[in-house]
Amino acid sequence: MENVKFTAMKDGTQEEYLLLRELEAPHLAMTAERVLRELRHQAEETMTGYQITRLEHGLQTATRALRDGADEDWICAALLHDIGDGLAPQNHDRFAAEILRPFIRDECAWVVEHHGTFQMLYYAHHYGWNPNEREKYKDSPHYQTCADFCERWDQNSFDPNYKSEPLEFFEPMVRALFARKAYDPAIICVGQAKGLPPAA
Repeated sequence: MENVKFTAMKDGTQEEYLLLRELEAPHLAMTAERVLRELRHQAEETMTGYQITRLEHGLQTATRALRDGADEDWICAALLHDIGDGLAPQNHDRFAAEILRPFIRDECAWVVEHHGTFQMLYYAHHYGWNPNEREKYKDSPHYQTCADFCERWDQNSFDPNYKSEPLEFFEPMVRALFARKAYDPAIICVGQAKGLPPAA
């Protein structure tokens, strides 16, 4: 059997669903390559009005994390935190977090998911918005980590003179991250808050 016969999911047989699982495996194995392809695409997209590309912003953020001694979860989170900009500009942070969530520590996914709100501290007042919107998360164990992520690695990574590592440097980390077993409790560590490493 090359294709299932059902036209409604509720009519599928166990044999058909086992076939689909087998056929899906190569697609799942290529997740890292699709993520890296999207990052490369960001090299062609300027962020209108900014001095650098979307890719360069991610590379600078990840390089700052690397130079601060962060582990690979944080480095990948920093690299990919804005990967949703192209497809989901209104909720890019949540989009990026959902790509990462099955493979990364819960703490890192939470920070990526909420960094857009935390970044408002730096600019919201210019639009008449609430720069302290982040305060609605003040009881989260990840509140300070997200504030630190934004302050140390994200908000200052729009610098055309910063010498970041190239994407090729980070590719093995991205591949290793997405090669992990999805939703492995030993990796996800829900509820644990380690925070960022001390600033270099």
